[in-house]
Amino acid sequence: MTVLLVALGAAVGAPLRFLVASRLDDRLRAVALGTLAVNVAGSFVLGALSGAAVDGAALALLGTGFCGGLTTYSAFAVQTAERGRWGPAYAAVTVLGSLAACALGFWVAR
Repeated sequence: MTVLLVALGAAVGAPLRFLVASRLDDRLRAVALGTLAVNVAGSFVLGALSGAAVDGAALALLGTGFCGGLTTYSAFAVQTAERGRWGPAYAAVTVLGSLAACALGFWVAR
């Protein structure tokens, strides 16, 4: 049952990531806005789930499935390399923004 919940969550998160990234990402910008947005949003949701002490089936569906499908490390890594001299700044904004969003989500849910 848990595997199905993870798959169901990912079936919503991954297409949502694709839609946001395909509309907002641009190779010419210093920041890939779509990937940044989904990583920060997913971090906020996962922080809120942790702050609310969600576990079991709900965590499998929303945390592992939805947030796992929504967020992306591989696209972030490639886009960081593609940004050239802006790569380190893009990486810093993404990592710090995602950590801040996670902490905020945790705080809000507490």
